[in-house]
Amino acid sequence: MSPVRRVACPACAREAAFDASNPWRPFCSERCRIADLGAWATERYRIPARPAAEEGEAESGPDAGPQTGHA
Repeated sequence: MSPVRRVACPACAREAAFDASNPWRPFCSERCRIADLGAWATERYRIPARPAAEEGEAESGPDAGPQTGHA
């Protein structure tokens, strides 16, 4: 049998077992798991993205294709 892998809880940094014996993995407890879920639900965690181009604005960048001087 291999040793139990231990990881830091993403919510509180306490050590937690990362195997089937821990039903909340990678969290150390149900409290930390629920707190993390609540943070996602209230949008405290955000994934950065570029703002969408306004309608009528020309796209720029490598995926925009060739640009010509003609109107």
